[in-house]
Amino acid sequence: MSQHADLVSMETKEYKMLIGGEWVDAAAGETIDIVTPIDRNKVIATTPRAREADADRAVTAARSAFPGWSQLPFQKRQEALLKIADRLEEEIEDLSALTALDTGNAIRTQARPEATNLVASFRYFAGLAGEVKGTTLPSGDGQLQYTRRQPLGVVAGILPWNSPLMIAGFKVPAALVAGNTMVIKAAEDAPLTILRLGEICAEVLPPGVLNVVTGYGAEIGEALVVHRDVDKVSFTGSTLVGHGVASKAGARLAHVSLELGGKSPCIVFPDSATEEVVDQVLLASRFARQSQSCTTGSRLFLHEDIHDKFLQMLVAKASKLRVGDPRSEETDIGCIINAKQYDRVQGYIDDGLSQEGVGVAYDGRESLDVGEPGFYHAPMILTQVSNDWRIAQEEIFGPVLAVIKWREEDDVVKMANDSHYGLAAFIFSQDLGAALRTAHRIDAGWVQVNQGGGQVVGQSYGGMKNSGIGREFSLEGMLEGFTQIKQINVKLT
Repeated sequence: MSQHADLVSMETKEYKMLIGGEWVDAAAGETIDIVTPIDRNKVIATTPRAREADADRAVTAARSAFPGWSQLPFQKRQEALLKIADRLEEEIEDLSALTALDTGNAIRTQARPEATNLVASFRYFAGLAGEVKGTTLPSGDGQLQYTRRQPLGVVAGILPWNSPLMIAGFKVPAALVAGNTMVIKAAEDAPLTILRLGEICAEVLPPGVLNVVTGYGAEIGEALVVHRDVDKVSFTGSTLVGHGVASKAGARLAHVSLELGGKSPCIVFPDSATEEVVDQVLLASRFARQSQSCTTGSRLFLHEDIHDKFLQMLVAKASKLRVGDPRSEETDIGCIINAKQYDRVQGYIDDGLSQEGVGVAYDGRESLDVGEPGFYHAPMILTQVSNDWRIAQEEIFGPVLAVIKWREEDDVVKMANDSHYGLAAFIFSQDLGAALRTAHRIDAGWVQVNQGGGQVVGQSYGGMKNSGIGREFSLEGMLEGFTQIKQINVKLT
């Protein structure tokens, strides 16, 4: 068993923060209790409750480390990231077990893939170390005109609770390999894997290059956003909070990237009522992640010719998903993160069920029998939904699928785009012409055709409209998000 797998039955562990290469308490000495979603009655850890003074300490440490780190030959930063990747690979099982405990994500369906993806991210961005380079212009014999790509400086990375390691993989290696130093703010509801990531990185990186702080978003998170010595804020979280981050960081003209919420359409054409497509739609629903994913295909648009048949197949497969202890290899669906989110999901379900004409194709709550005191929630599939209902317009972040009928392609495109979100979309058709035509018309930053997953490191990731600003997880994202261009013109004599 992993050293982290059985923390539920152990004494509460006291964690510290990583600042300037040292593990420290909050300046005020305050702590936050960490409750595992597996057992709503169990405090498994305490973490420091950081505030403004701690933000100052962390940013000062990152600023002090910046000159030495940014001026290294790129091969040295590359070597460091590769060493971290090797160490992370050795820790995949422990990181997976800790993720299950920390977030409630099932170890087989989400936690282990997340830890594995983190390793791939560090290796990928290590390979891009030499791509942080400029260009020369053909300006004639009397001029040398060239550009330099330079790191931004100190980056504050603010992480969510749903997939901490995966989102850290989007930000940390890209920022570091480009020569930036970082302060990472772990989500208060799921900080443990990020603290472990910091511990592993600290074995390799010079002090202050990567700092990890813990606490509430309204306290330490906001302190980092408004800090005058933070050059870039990279935020992943809700659209509501993202608006505040953009406003406050923008007020001092800091660089900002935002990966926010989504209400992604999943469109099935009449030629695609197959078992394979049902499997992919189920993957897009993110039920195996409790639908606690910004890319969840939470609006399922079924063509009226196949609506009943497809729904019958989907319900048959959804009903076989096992909700249970996320540490078990037999579990498909783990836990909702906390009581607040659990109640929020229930509130959306109550609202959906109150709508006139709504149908219930599947309510997994009726047979849910986990026998554990955690925040367990089975999938819910609602039919005859109108695209203007709250359950079709607002991000629930829970396993609730809204099914909407369509007939004409123009109509389904219009409904799909009738949202202030624009993060992801899923299109299913055996006619690739129709599929690609539709994909090109959908307002989303990340579109999957005939698959419910498909994301790999190296693909630009980010949203349109209120789903965000900027791109991550790619060469383009690294260059645009974590470097800036300096133009140098030289008169030759």
